[in-house]
Amino acid sequence: MLYWLLFQVLHNYIPAFRVFGYITTRVALANLTALFLALMLGPWMIRKLTDLSFGQHIREEGPQSHHRKAGTPTMGGLLIVASIVVPTILWANLQNKYIWIALLGLLGFGSIGFVDDYAKLMKRRNLGLTGKQKFWAQVACAMVIGFCLLLLHANQAYSTVINVPFFKQFKPDLLIEPLTKSYWTYPLAFVPFYLFIVFVMVGSSNSVNLTDGLDGLAIGLMIIASGAMTALTYVSSHAKFSDYLDLARLANSQELTIFCASIVGASLGFLWYNCHPAQMFMGDVGSMALGGALGIIAVLIKQEILLVFIGGIYVLEALSVILQVGSYKLRGGKRIFKMAPIHHHFEALGWAESKVIVRFWIAGLVMALFALATLKLR
Repeated sequence: MLYWLLFQVLHNYIPAFRVFGYITTRVALANLTALFLALMLGPWMIRKLTDLSFGQHIREEGPQSHHRKAGTPTMGGLLIVASIVVPTILWANLQNKYIWIALLGLLGFGSIGFVDDYAKLMKRRNLGLTGKQKFWAQVACAMVIGFCLLLLHANQAYSTVINVPFFKQFKPDLLIEPLTKSYWTYPLAFVPFYLFIVFVMVGSSNSVNLTDGLDGLAIGLMIIASGAMTALTYVSSHAKFSDYLDLARLANSQELTIFCASIVGASLGFLWYNCHPAQMFMGDVGSMALGGALGIIAVLIKQEILLVFIGGIYVLEALSVILQVGSYKLRGGKRIFKMAPIHHHFEALGWAESKVIVRFWIAGLVMALFALATLKLR
């Protein structure tokens, strides 16, 4: 919107406005706009959520030290989503189709989290959407995104080939060439693609959701992960950088860098109010939206596997829950961890909440830096 006004219209009359055509300028402005919005609207959001009695419910089986957090305003993820959407619309080229797919995913997964949060708050106890309802809603959202990507693929604007870290030549294609062109066999060619897309997006959304259990933990890791994705998106859209690093270049995808930068700015602004002791929580509306957005960016720029390292702590948190539940069911009630997700395990070992948070941030930063370092290790 501002990009269209300042660059496409006014730069013909004011030559200095050509600076707004540079992606680096708009990335910085989007980041600062998102940060400013989150910081400015934060106090109003806290008051509004408090007035509506949208307070966090604490599970009885959770750590005892967390019970004092009961009643802290939740659904602060609405602030995060707004602080991402507004700067993206202001500073991105809205004729770019990748921007709309990213926004669709952010709002789609965020809507699922909003319905879940709202249902919990209205019932005044830790209920909401069931696990199956949330899962299938996420699958449906991912399928819609996948369909949009296939439409782009048909127009040669998207690749279904996967980049595999450490392997230069191994680049499997998710679309299987059908044995025949008959109506019944041709749709089967899309099955691996849809399964993979759903796994990445739903897995990413749920991983961030499971990590959101300590003040500032999930949002701090999101700053690191989205910062790494900003760098990856930029080099993937740059002809020389993508060729040098042997990345799958997504032409005209540079606008996604603005979306990623908005996530960084919005996350920084939200962390101001979410750091220990938190003044508000993001709720499922925030964690699912952010996780879904992270997965969608990875899918668009073909770095789905590298996302495992960029969001390494998120992955470990999700794996700890899977292992804990599996062990409990298969080993007759025996547990691997004192409590899951794994951040609660370290709390149970006696670590202070702030120590767990900072150490997980450090580990997340190391994993993200390792992920970026692998770009040349092929």
